[in-house]
Amino acid sequence: MIIGIDVGGTHTDAVLLSSSRIEKKVKVPTDSGDLFNTILSGFTLLLGNIDPKNIERIVISTTLTTNAIVQKNMDPVGMIVSAGPGIDPNAFRTGEHYYCVSGSINHRGREKEPVNMMEIKDVTEKLKKAGLEYIGVVSKFCVRNPSHEILIKRILNKHFKKVFLGHHVSGNLNFPRRIATTHLNAAVFPLHKSFFEAVQQSLEKKGLTIPIQILKADGGTMSLKTSMDFPGQTVLSGPAASIMGAIPYAPKKQDAIVLDVGGTTTDISFLVDRAPLLEPVGIQRGQYKSLIRSLRTDSEGIGGDSMVKVEDRELVIGPDRKGPAMAFGGTEPTPTDALVVLGLMPEGDHENAGIGIHKIAQKIGLTDKEAADKIFKKCCSIMLKKTFEMVDKINSKPVYTVHEFLEGYKISPRKILLLGGPAPYFAKKIEELYHIKTIAVPESSVANAIGAALARTTCEVSLNADTEIGIVTAHEEGFAEPISKSYSEDDLIETAYTLLKEKAVNSGADPDNLDEVEVVEFQKFNIVRNFSPKGKIFRTKIQLKPGLIKGFETVLK
Repeated sequence: MIIGIDVGGTHTDAVLLSSSRIEKKVKVPTDSGDLFNTILSGFTLLLGNIDPKNIERIVISTTLTTNAIVQKNMDPVGMIVSAGPGIDPNAFRTGEHYYCVSGSINHRGREKEPVNMMEIKDVTEKLKKAGLEYIGVVSKFCVRNPSHEILIKRILNKHFKKVFLGHHVSGNLNFPRRIATTHLNAAVFPLHKSFFEAVQQSLEKKGLTIPIQILKADGGTMSLKTSMDFPGQTVLSGPAASIMGAIPYAPKKQDAIVLDVGGTTTDISFLVDRAPLLEPVGIQRGQYKSLIRSLRTDSEGIGGDSMVKVEDRELVIGPDRKGPAMAFGGTEPTPTDALVVLGLMPEGDHENAGIGIHKIAQKIGLTDKEAADKIFKKCCSIMLKKTFEMVDKINSKPVYTVHEFLEGYKISPRKILLLGGPAPYFAKKIEELYHIKTIAVPESSVANAIGAALARTTCEVSLNADTEIGIVTAHEEGFAEPISKSYSEDDLIETAYTLLKEKAVNSGADPDNLDEVEVVEFQKFNIVRNFSPKGKIFRTKIQLKPGLIKGFETVLK
């Protein structure tokens, strides 16, 4: 059996799956101040008398790092950046403790200016004096040669708890995004460390000894242990779980919208022939334009617990949330209260919901039922308006899925898939209002946890070979080997495949689920000097594609 857990800001959902069905599902409140007991209570309710030895796999998705970015709830960290000639790294400052230092590497990976050791030691003292514990170090062209970053880290190691290096985050060239991604890894690390420790302790308490997987932003998984070095990869883990949970119910050869209606936000995403759309460069959240590979999603401030108010006799819904619906102990009316008043949702305190909706009805001159219906319709309208604004935005640029680049393609959704607790109620209303086929996916209230449980491990490898210098490197993997002048593109691809499979297994992949490998980028350049060929440069990137693990197909029927 396998377990999927989705740790949200409001609730934590957990499911226990066998190869033939959903054995059990539970929902517990999330206490961000006590994650250990939140996760432990989920495991306790889920497992009951089941022998922990029967559990083969556990995958967790979480919105904790995403929420920390949105709420700007991150501790300050230090950044040391070197660039050399050209672009001014001061243009990409991440905060107060940001130091530009001397030293540079060129695009071929050759040192042009050495690191100034005294300068680094001076910066180290300033960062220590500021009381910082986590530091990021980025050198331009570090993916060609990370020696400067490694040297600086050696100086910093004994003074700080953890140092994050730029060449570890991605094999892609993009100096500004590399700075932002390295800073993000350092900034969310303390929160992710607390989450990691809570998960580990709760597992030990329940006698579970198997390695844990965590869902990444690209819809794949990596081991929880690996995530400690790349905590930024868990940003948008929650929305990725929504998409993975919707894939089995998406139409083939068509486009579909995925809406995950939560308490505070609605996550919007799209599927093209069951393949999720991809952010080809990296995600952006707030000020952070990163190199973190991600499925394309957007979160809008409209959900079941969004506050409803009246301004100038007009209904305003969201983006604020002032706690739960009045039907569940809150103090402000919400769309959930409207569903209760309309008799669509049987749960909750009907009297309290009625008090909240009556207050709104009086202000807009309607009966309670009319006001509730208007709130419900407006909530649906806001969701669909935001969705089709996103469609227009996507269609204004090239479209990428996790499988391929669709040149000239324009998405045209013909179906909407809804997830989340109130999904069944919204599905019927949206179809009635907009005449587009809309369904709540089976087990919609825990579909995120199911999507997490069934997601397979993904990873990518970037490899560079220079036959003139005589070396092949994948610095983010800590790999470098000498090569001869005769090194070919076939040799490059073979080396890349070997590294990818090794990385996948180390990240927790099942060796039986490694057949979805593809080359996503390949470049070849001839080196010519004085009209004479001197060598070749090869660059490639290959990936293990996101998708669902094998052996659990009947669960989804």
